[in-house]
Amino acid sequence: MTRPLVSVVVVSRDRPEALARCLLGLLQVQYTLFEIVIVADDAGCAAVARWAEQIKVVPFDRPNISEARNLGISHAAGDIVAFIDDDAVPEPSWLSNLVPPFEQAEVSATGGFVRGRNGISFQWRARSVDETGTTAPVEVHPERSTVLIPKGRRATKTEGTNMAVRRDVLCALEGFDPAFAFFLDETDFNLRLARAGHATAIVPMAEVHHGFAASPRRRADRAPRDLFDIGASWAVFQRKYMDQANWADHWRTIRHTQKVRCVSHMVAGRLVPGDVGRLMRRLDAGYAEGSLRPRGGAQVLDTAIASFKPISATSGASILIAGRFWQRKKLRAEAVQRVANGETVTLILLSPTTLFHHVRFHKDGYWEQRGGLFGRSDRTDPLFTLWRFSKRVARERRRVAYQRLYFH
Repeated sequence: MTRPLVSVVVVSRDRPEALARCLLGLLQVQYTLFEIVIVADDAGCAAVARWAEQIKVVPFDRPNISEARNLGISHAAGDIVAFIDDDAVPEPSWLSNLVPPFEQAEVSATGGFVRGRNGISFQWRARSVDETGTTAPVEVHPERSTVLIPKGRRATKTEGTNMAVRRDVLCALEGFDPAFAFFLDETDFNLRLARAGHATAIVPMAEVHHGFAASPRRRADRAPRDLFDIGASWAVFQRKYMDQANWADHWRTIRHTQKVRCVSHMVAGRLVPGDVGRLMRRLDAGYAEGSLRPRGGAQVLDTAIASFKPISATSGASILIAGRFWQRKKLRAEAVQRVANGETVTLILLSPTTLFHHVRFHKDGYWEQRGGLFGRSDRTDPLFTLWRFSKRVARERRRVAYQRLYFH
């Protein structure tokens, strides 16, 4: 069966370095016939200018992620539109896993698993969400895709950093609601998708690594800088999905949760006491503004603004380099050279310690895993395991072989 055309939409604001790194990862995705649509501010457009002949670059300088995504959809000419955040990087096998469930006519959307900041533990897996915004885990097959048919008032939750939707469904549902300038934008779409009776497939092997990069709303250590948009989005969400009689109790719960979050950061030394009051005042101000904010009104063009623009993705082999930590300078130079030759590279650097392992996609375009020879990679491993170097490397290779396409 012919693979569908896929458009990957990336929205970026205030994070040009992260965007460039995300794009390097996307250019290593192994999938025929996909295009990349970057919707970014001036700094983001400049960061990807050297790839402008390969991708679609759409300038956009308003702080509204839903508007930006809708603009990206209007420029997207694929049958399927996939979304990833600018501070995330996909595994090379991302689209080859995320897209096949669309061969089933009832599947309108797909979502994959997301690894967190250490590159190993999962940040998000399978969840459902209800009309109070409350999420709950969902049991799915650990490797194969699971199609979830909407039942009752719960929807399948997907994350904007790792999801795909049929373009015609996006148009029919009018894309993302601009009233959600930030936060709850995907949740709102999930609920509307379920209300319309569309099924969603959860695809565990379609993996993305999400870094939670710093932004005007959040520092690199995840401490909040501003809660205004969170408050505003909750007010819009209540008006859209909840009975007014339940708003006050619901808001008290949300407000308590955010205060606990701020206090925990203060206790950890990431905020000072005065920050907590300031952040809560901004949360309340956002809630007040959101109670007056217009809902809906999105517009996504049925016909794409620009024709399909397939990229020339990396077609070289996926290879692994491993060595001792003190060899890192030489091995990193080799990794950079191999990336320049079109290969997808994983570099494993081991020290004679029990340090936990961390994985990151380097800004020079290769995957790097660092940690102790005897330390944990998977966080369910024992704290200490006696390994020979070659056996440990083989084990780590097996752990990521499918996602990194070693067996393909």
